Order: sequence, then structure tokens, then C-alpha cells
Amino acid sequence: MKTIGIIGGMSFESTLSYYQGINELARERLGGLNSAKIALISLNFEEIATLQRENKWEESAKILTQSALKLEKIGVDFILIATNTMHKVLPLITKQVKTPFVHIAESLGEELINNNIKKILLLGTKFTLNESFYKDILQKFNIETIIPNKDEIETINSIIFDELCKGKILKSSKEKYLKIIENHKDAEGVVLGCTEIGLLLKQEDCKTKLFDTTKIHIKKAVELALK
Repeated sequence: MKTIGIIGGMSFESTLSYYQGINELARERLGGLNSAKIALISLNFEEIATLQRENKWEESAKILTQSALKLEKIGVDFILIATNTMHKVLPLITKQVKTPFVHIAESLGEELINNNIKKILLLGTKFTLNESFYKDILQKFNIETIIPNKDEIETINSIIFDELCKGKILKSSKEKYLKIIENHKDAEGVVLGCTEIGLLLKQEDCKTKLFDTTKIHIKKAVELALK
């Protein structure tokens, strides 16, 4: 079994989902008392979120790079960044880190192709939605990405940072997300492109097929670990 390195804490709410999900899937695949081999470095999200707001992406990249180098020193076989947004700085990190990363958007692209999905509605932080780093990856898989309008983006982003990252799961917020999905009926699938959104939305809540990037990332990691 390979050792999985995780850079988490962004937020710790979704990192809990990663740790639990990876271990549960490993036990499901192997049986008995099996669990995954994991090395986890959990960051202080307040520091990262402040740098995001101040548009200091190179400084945030340095923090993640330091964590990745620590995992590399431990000897992990590959690394996950347990958040969608911070994949924006992955090209800066890989300049200094030799250990391979499992890209969350590439894992998503593979999953969408396997499900014959060509057009998706992307939900995520305003950084993920307003910039091209995520959409560019999906474009390589010939996936058309629908982006919510400006007001919808503000609603989605506010719920992520003000509620989900703080462990607040509100029915009213779920209804707001479902309304946004309803406004984009032409999408073949809806991508939960923030690792916290899966805490709020489940497939039984929505008629449109949901693609939870946290679960997809977890699935890819366990496949690689057990390969």
C-alpha cells in the first residue's frame, strides 16, 4: 500500500471528510481492519483565507510548498491538496516538489468522461469560479463549464466561508444552492467544486447528477494507493 500525503485544514471541516472517506474506502476494498497509510499536515485556514482575500497567491503557495516538502521528506508516494481553490497555485508548488500530486480537477475530468457528461454547472468559491485555472483543466477533457452569474457567485461564496467552513449546515442555504442549480437547467451535471459543498448538498436533494469533488478525489487517491 502506498502512503498518501494530504495538505489539509482548508477547511478542517472538509479535511475530516477526506480522512474518514479515504480510510473507509480502503477498508471497504481490503476488508478486515485495513485502513489507509496517510501523512497529514493541517494548515491554519485563517492564514490562507487572509492571503486569498488579499490576492497574495505567491505567499500562500510558499506555505503549501513548505508543507509539501515536509511530506516529501517523510516519504509519501503522492500528495493531495484537500481543497479545490488552492490548486490555483499548484504550478508554483511543483517547481520545488518532486513528489507527484493528484490534481482534483483532473480526477473530476476523468469521472465526468466516464459518466458521459459534457456540460456542467460549476459551484465553488469566487476564486475558483472567476478565474480560469479550474475551467482550463476541464477544457482539456472537452467539458463545457457553466459559471453562475455574479450574484449567484456571491451567494455561493458567502455560504462556503461564513457557514460551511465553520461547520454550519443550514436548510435555508441548501435551498439557495438548489435554486441556483434550478436556474441552470441546461447543465448535464453539477460539480460541487469546493470540498465543503458536499457537507450541504446530497444527491437525494437534487434531480441533476451531482459530482462531489471531495469524493472523487478520495476515490482516485485510494485507487492509486492500492494499485
